[in-house]
Amino acid sequence: MAASTAETAGAGTPEEGAPFSADWKERIIIPAAAAGVVGAGFGLLSRHRARLGAARAAATYAANLAIATGCYGGARELARDARASTPDDPMNSVVGGLASGAVLGRIQGGHFGAVKYAVTFAAVGTAFDYTAWKLSPHWPALKEQFSGKKDWFTLPEWSPIQVLDEEALAKKKAREEKLFAQRALGKLNKEEP
Repeated sequence: MAASTAETAGAGTPEEGAPFSADWKERIIIPAAAAGVVGAGFGLLSRHRARLGAARAAATYAANLAIATGCYGGARELARDARASTPDDPMNSVVGGLASGAVLGRIQGGHFGAVKYAVTFAAVGTAFDYTAWKLSPHWPALKEQFSGKKDWFTLPEWSPIQVLDEEALAKKKAREEKLFAQRALGKLNKEEP
């Protein structure tokens, strides 16, 4: 009996055999961690940095944005599981944004805050998710462009930073060894008198 209820619980989802928690790291934890990093960056640039101190402002902003993103991601995935829909259904974002915004807004600002935050979370979360879904076919090409080719950026000829080939590197090393030997001999000669 328990096996049949487990089979029927996942039977309505598009990914049969894949439980809700199969990709929770990718859909909840990673965005929350990334939001924490972004929040820390905003905290370092914040006007409250002078009053709170840079570390405390960064930690406060990071924690707040990570909590909000984690709540939104969890509510979105809960809505996806409850509705038995695909991960790229925009209604999951709307429902998740309304639910997480209402809870966090109620904690922060009472009844009016719940409505205000719910609408804001739904709109912003759906916009971010829609943008991510539209850009997702282009991510592999961007990753390949920035990580696959190592010569995508070249320094101009006038730059004081020069990339040396093997011959120039050997000449530089020989010149440095010669200078080191001269310095060592120079120090010995000065100590002898």
